[in-house]
Amino acid sequence: MIRIRRTAAGALLLAAALGAQPRPIKPGWNLFSPEQDVQLGRETAAQIEKKVAVVDNRDLTEYVNRIGRKLAVQPEAGKFPYTFKVVYDKSINAFALPGGPTFVHTGLILSADNEAQMAGVLAHEIAHVSLRHGTSQVTKAKTLQVLAGLGSMLVGDGIMGQLTQIGVGLGANSMLLKFSRTAETEADLLGTRMMANAGYNPVEMAHFFEKLEVQEKRSGRTAIQFLSDHPSPGNRVRAVSAEARLLPARGYSLGDASELKRIQGVIQGMPAPRKANTDFRNSSDTGAGRPNGQWKQHQGRGLSFHYPANWEVFEQRAATEITVASREGIAESNGNAEIAFGAILGVSPTRDKVDLDRDTQLYLDTMSKTNRSLQRGREQTKRFQISGAPALLTIFYSASPYQGQKEVDAVITAEHPGGLFHMVLVAPESEYTKAQPLFEKMIQSVQFIR
Repeated sequence: MIRIRRTAAGALLLAAALGAQPRPIKPGWNLFSPEQDVQLGRETAAQIEKKVAVVDNRDLTEYVNRIGRKLAVQPEAGKFPYTFKVVYDKSINAFALPGGPTFVHTGLILSADNEAQMAGVLAHEIAHVSLRHGTSQVTKAKTLQVLAGLGSMLVGDGIMGQLTQIGVGLGANSMLLKFSRTAETEADLLGTRMMANAGYNPVEMAHFFEKLEVQEKRSGRTAIQFLSDHPSPGNRVRAVSAEARLLPARGYSLGDASELKRIQGVIQGMPAPRKANTDFRNSSDTGAGRPNGQWKQHQGRGLSFHYPANWEVFEQRAATEITVASREGIAESNGNAEIAFGAILGVSPTRDKVDLDRDTQLYLDTMSKTNRSLQRGREQTKRFQISGAPALLTIFYSASPYQGQKEVDAVITAEHPGGLFHMVLVAPESEYTKAQPLFEKMIQSVQFIR
């Protein structure tokens, strides 16, 4: 007798053989009409285009529009008037506004290995529009305010202005552009179907996101803007592959490799415009990421500590560090997203027993090599204790991701059972004095879990 081993992949193949269909994905609860989505998108696009460098290059614009239109005519895209524009920006990012205006950064085009990966990002963004994730999030978070103002939020009456009055803007943490992991999963799955219908290999969407995650892990403190804006819902490759197996079998394409290479050459040969790398979400308000004085607790990786309740913990399995910051405290700099107001914690293994002075100096030397603007402050190194272990506090100054600002980097090192503990507290110089009492509470709350 032949025994059938039940595996997840086997179950999916069996389901496909029995005629299983992809599950329906529909827009969530929404008090806005599709027409109001379109109007809102037009208003916000007009604001954004005043701040970013939209590329005026026929070849580049036609290339992105060709891919975009191929996806936008698929039934999964809905019936929104999609537009596609290229922004000269070195950061790897793309975003779509309610109703269809879609923007692609030149940095993302340069990072794509094939046209299918480009199509995957666009399909993901189009899916957010089709599922109306932006206005759905506003509906859920601001129900009473939206109900009260819905009468004046009619087409032509300035919807964005009304939303700004109830606290919905286009900042770093805008509800219109930052979505939950559930919404990201829905955009992945609907985008997969859209890509497949357009003839692109849908798994390339997940491969591109996976590639970005690998780059982020290797980069240490620097985060890729797309991942900052689009939290990973989990194993994208597995989920997208499973979804693709439920779709009708067909031959998929990676797109025109020679054309992508030509377009990447066009970008590399373009002069940088005056507004290059201006992220409309990057506020110049250095207090945007300020701790709010309320606390949460985190425990893991041999550490326990308290952190401000308006901050988030960004942690990856393979990474050796934990980053804690509000999304408003993550600012764009030189095409990447960097911590401008927050904390970084970790434990670095040492070859033998920790020698606090020696290993601290080695760690500081490494910091100086990766950040050339880093300069040691005149403040004397402070000796104290963390969780009963000897510790050092050293103050540094460096260039802040906030334009025209300096940054204070308070570096704490201590003897940890697993090696050298380090904690870097980051704040704009203009905010450091205000944040210092809260930083000290964070430091005092650290406990080493043995």
